[in-house]
Amino acid sequence: MPLPSTSAKPTLAAIARGTGVSTATVSKVVNGRADVADETRAKVLAALEQAGYRSPSQRRAPSGPDVVEVAFDAIDSAYPSALLNGILDHAASAGVEVVVSTTGRQSGTELGLGRKAQRVINEGRAGVIVVTSAYDESGLAAFLHRHIPVVVIDSYNPPPADVVSIGAANWAGGKAATEHLLDLGHRRIAYLGGPEAIECNQARLHGHLSALASHGIEADAGLVRHGRFRAEHGIEGLTALLSLDRPPTAVFAGNDAIAVGVLREARRRGIRVPEDLSLVGFDGTALARDSVPALTSVAQPLQEMGRAALRAVLRQSRGEQPDTHRVELATQLVVRESTALRK
Repeated sequence: MPLPSTSAKPTLAAIARGTGVSTATVSKVVNGRADVADETRAKVLAALEQAGYRSPSQRRAPSGPDVVEVAFDAIDSAYPSALLNGILDHAASAGVEVVVSTTGRQSGTELGLGRKAQRVINEGRAGVIVVTSAYDESGLAAFLHRHIPVVVIDSYNPPPADVVSIGAANWAGGKAATEHLLDLGHRRIAYLGGPEAIECNQARLHGHLSALASHGIEADAGLVRHGRFRAEHGIEGLTALLSLDRPPTAVFAGNDAIAVGVLREARRRGIRVPEDLSLVGFDGTALARDSVPALTSVAQPLQEMGRAALRAVLRQSRGEQPDTHRVELATQLVVRESTALRK
């Protein structure tokens, strides 16, 4: 039986007739219920998309403020908190409400992207901001195919060309961090970064390597270690670096959390920072400011990145074309107490 024409206003009953399932089953799919077979769900979602179905709540004229959903893999560090503060700051001035959700990727309870996108439509969201997620081009397609405005911040993978992405000058920041340590006389400089395949981590590492090369220093593969953007990687990484025949005199950590792990392990071993080991972080979060000693760190403009993401998604929701699909904001090296001249 043919699917309902996109020129008519599709109903759940029409979708049900076109797919050969019950209206109740279509309703379950629309509401994201779990008790529907995967094959049936896929068939119904395809029919909903083809018919351009919009829930009654979405078809009504909006009576309240726009609502934007912000999806995090997790909110477990200073980085997402700072981004969220920027989003909320602009939302308050723009009269927009913000709903926070998690992707479920870290807990293994990830909602299927087709179901998540349909829920966004059903609940009348103006758009979605996805933060530091591993969603790739095929993953984001679930939103794009439904014409849902979406903006990504520091995505793990390069986003599709037609998706607006917000980030910072990671390469320049990595170069500035290592240039600072080189200027202090360090030549054995380690890089403890995040996951090897992540785009922002690669850019920071390449900036680091460029600074070394500009000083005629050949990169030592033993001084580069990748792991999660967590303090545990700083602890494990420093342990491994200290086992080398020639340990580094300085460490550039791929984010502030890793740097805090380095500080903890250094303190446990009686290694003084910065007298025995200089240390630079990345992100410029409250972790860097409040650490003892306070961390030298490459500061990302996290709150401005959040504000820029919300501005971009609201423009799309109004049907405006973005000026650019890639917004990259400048980083700044903030020198504090964790770096010193090499003795």
